[in-house]
Amino acid sequence: MNKKLAVALSGGAVLVLALSGCGDDGNEKLDSWAKTVCDSVEPQSKKIASANTAIQAQTADNSKPEDVKSTDSKAFQDMSDAYKAIGAAVQKAGAPPVDDGETKQQNAVKELNGISAAYAGLKKQVDALDTDDQGKFASGLDNIAGELIKLGQSGNNALKTLEEGDVGKAMQKQEGCKNAGASPAAASG
Repeated sequence: MNKKLAVALSGGAVLVLALSGCGDDGNEKLDSWAKTVCDSVEPQSKKIASANTAIQAQTADNSKPEDVKSTDSKAFQDMSDAYKAIGAAVQKAGAPPVDDGETKQQNAVKELNGISAAYAGLKKQVDALDTDDQGKFASGLDNIAGELIKLGQSGNNALKTLEEGDVGKAMQKQEGCKNAGASPAAASG
């Protein structure tokens, strides 16, 4: 019953990958901005990867409903906190020094905060599940998995827009974003 949940979760990890652009260029202000963001992204992406791993691990060992509920609840809270922290890092870094930088920044922050709120909502749903009734519990997990799939598909356009062009090139040069891209990908594979 929780396998669908684990598969759905792996889609969420893709959102962090949007913060790890590609290529390279030379712009000191932009590189500095990218370093500020990427230094904050790395620990959060590790938190997201750990949450994914926890859910997948308990799926593999057919855990008891109480354990599934507890693990999922903590994982969703960790993901909510991580996306909120990434949003705060992008907000704190200010607008990247590129055309429409402020719009790109604000759209990314709004999207990251929305993702954070969505995971907080999933945590509330998990916390409300009845572990005494296997059928209701399984059905509840299926509903949550459906929400996760929507969340993963909801798009990361603002993040993609943020990391287009020179911003993405600058971010890719930063170790924090290179490492951030590696962790969630491994967790979702």
